[in-house]
Amino acid sequence: MGKTKPAAGRDGSAGILRPEKTFGEDERDFSLRPRNLGEFLGQAAMKENLSVFISAAKARGESLDHLFLIGPPGLGKTTLAQVVANELGAEFKVTSAPALDKPKDLAGILTTLSPRSVFFIDEIHRLKPAIEEMLYIAMEDFEMDWIIGQGPAARTIRIPVQPFTLVGATTRAGNVASPLISRFGITCRFSFYGDADMEAIIRRSAGILKVRVDGGAALLIARSARGTPRVANRLLRRMRDFAQVGGADRVTEEVVREGLGRLEIDRLGLERHDREILRIIIERYGGGPVGAETLAISVGETVDTLEDYYEPYLIQAGLIQRTPRGRTVTALAYEHLNLERRESGMLF
Repeated sequence: MGKTKPAAGRDGSAGILRPEKTFGEDERDFSLRPRNLGEFLGQAAMKENLSVFISAAKARGESLDHLFLIGPPGLGKTTLAQVVANELGAEFKVTSAPALDKPKDLAGILTTLSPRSVFFIDEIHRLKPAIEEMLYIAMEDFEMDWIIGQGPAARTIRIPVQPFTLVGATTRAGNVASPLISRFGITCRFSFYGDADMEAIIRRSAGILKVRVDGGAALLIARSARGTPRVANRLLRRMRDFAQVGGADRVTEEVVREGLGRLEIDRLGLERHDREILRIIIERYGGGPVGAETLAISVGETVDTLEDYYEPYLIQAGLIQRTPRGRTVTALAYEHLNLERRESGMLF
């Protein structure tokens, strides 16, 4: 996904990411994103509950309760925040926690919100303590503490802000402060998508991109997409490229098999780097346990990337386990890599 840059607000504050700049590497990515709950495929139970909460808030003419979104990257947290804003007919403002460097950055956003706005903060687990403290009051009382003056003459005043809905997204719920979590009225946990939902997402995206995809090809892409819509859409575009350059008028199962081979993606959706992680645990550390920092250094990644991007799917696929002593691989990992499992130097 393409990165977005903070843009100055009307009052000169930094940190606001304009909505039209947040939807991927180009305009085609924006077109693939659902606009309403009906177009948002998968996560059925979560959508049903949200539909009730949104309808009730609209009927009362109130802002929706603050919404906390938890899940690995690429499952649709940012998309769902935009969908909620669309369903409410509300203004949508978005930023990320690292962009909020000082309290004045947050103040600049809060003071420009219109009534019942949806304010989205990505990576909310990375908020600085001073900004968290300001958010507590804003979320509960729709007011903001501000200090005027310095030294003995300093005094605190409370500035009202318009009622709004804060949507916080995180890949690491355990790193979010308990006082902040307790102020969210609605919590949604994303799970990886099943093959049927993934196939439906691929068919919807293919229709938008005007790409013909055979049934077997769509299912094969779905099974190779790590249960993640972002990965599925990326693979669909790459298969379209292979089909086009190969002279095919549609994406066939044969095109997908050849394309996945060239991209080094296997039948479980593992990329080369995923397999390298498994091999390093097996070959260098005897199958584990090995600590996250040691493993991250061994594979040349940061701990955050290892824990947020690679590990969730490897755990979901039953290939590694997190234990109190570190990461270990499972028997399925040995089987998938066609390696013999050893213990104390003996085969078993």
